Amino acid sequence: MRSDVHARALRVGATLFLTALTAAAAQLSAPLPFTEVPFTLQPMVVLLAGLALGSRLALGSQLLYLLAGIAGLPVFAPSGALPPGALRLLGPTGGYLMAYPLAAWCVGRLAERGFDRRYLPSVLAMAVGLAVIYAGGAVWLAFFARSVVQTGAVGLQAALASGVYPFVVADALKLLAAAGIVPGLWTLFGRMCTPR
Repeated sequence: MRSDVHARALRVGATLFLTALTAAAAQLSAPLPFTEVPFTLQPMVVLLAGLALGSRLALGSQLLYLLAGIAGLPVFAPSGALPPGALRLLGPTGGYLMAYPLAAWCVGRLAERGFDRRYLPSVLAMAVGLAVIYAGGAVWLAFFARSVVQTGAVGLQAALASGVYPFVVADALKLLAAAGIVPGLWTLFGRMCTPR
């Protein structure tokens, strides 16, 4: 009974920690002059949440993150031009934000199948999640986003040019660096380190 309560508390704590870490990563953002999509550390935290928490808890952590932002808490990347709260989801970064729960879930499902135990499978799982984030962001930016500068859809080519291509190299380097964290924890601590 006591170990069950302890395990539940560990799962809740880990989920809340990854939610807070996603919010903190959003604050470390750099605007780019050629796009309304800033460079942030959020995608790596979202992907790490999937590897560390598994599908359900990772999904929950990212849904909590979105709910906090929708409620108006300052958890989204700072922006002088983009609206706060729920309106942020209508802007150019909305597709990326809305893709976070699905990306975390996908990586978590792969982690539950053992992709979190070794480095190369972890890279593959995180690459799948990053592709989900890019797809959600590019499709939203291309066809649905309300832009600060323009009102019409920009189209897929322009969305890829401003919302995906500029980020691929940096995100790939971050992914390669971050992919060793969870397998390293497995090596050091084994099953005790995972809150699933």
